[in-house]
Amino acid sequence: MNIPLTKYGWPQVVVFPVIILTIMVVIALAGTNLLQIPFVIVLEIILALVLIWVLAFFRDPSRKCPLDENLLLSPADGKVTDIETIEENNPLGIPAIKIGIFLSIFNVHINRAPSNVKIKKITYKEGLYKNALDPESSKVNESNELLMVRTSSPTDKLIVKQISGAIARRIVCKTGPGDELKAGEKFGMIKFGSRTELYVPAHINNNNKNTENNNNIGRDVFQIKCLAKKGDKVKAGLTPLLRYEKCGD
Repeated sequence: MNIPLTKYGWPQVVVFPVIILTIMVVIALAGTNLLQIPFVIVLEIILALVLIWVLAFFRDPSRKCPLDENLLLSPADGKVTDIETIEENNPLGIPAIKIGIFLSIFNVHINRAPSNVKIKKITYKEGLYKNALDPESSKVNESNELLMVRTSSPTDKLIVKQISGAIARRIVCKTGPGDELKAGEKFGMIKFGSRTELYVPAHINNNNKNTENNNNIGRDVFQIKCLAKKGDKVKAGLTPLLRYEKCGD
């Protein structure tokens, strides 16, 4: 059976299964001398289920991402817990749409780029490990903030924020400033339950100070439309969250 596992899971993806299998072997060999057979069987079943879950957690399914450059795709698998327009008190510094996604321990935990982007800056912050279902966790938990610039028009700045949860204790980010990512391209993961947020400018126009280049005279003017709603189940690199639309279309 071929189970595609992510390279971002190292070393846990190797260490945890080895530990579990070792315990299962020890119980199988010595357990019947110390415990009743039904109890040994129950323990083995529980450990087998834990082993399956560990392998499933680090799964890396193949995905064919949409090629529409006007879409902003989900950066994570999970459930949309909040969508709001916030003013300047946010990482972009201008009115922005924030979409929060909660990743349970059963979701694929790989993060993907929402569109064709270039990484401008990455900011890591130590913090707490509050329940990632709580939007307040965005402010106080351990996090990793990726400032990106779209390489397709409009060349807006975006932010994808990786946030640890009550169980998560490790944020993995395998990209850096200057790197260019394609829409849906993998760049990291958060291990064992977490939250991912996407920040997008609420308003797009030729003079938007959030664009990479201000020399936009004669270029198309866009508006942004939110396609997601609270409670939606989304998949990284597959589910469109927002769409850029040319004004007048």
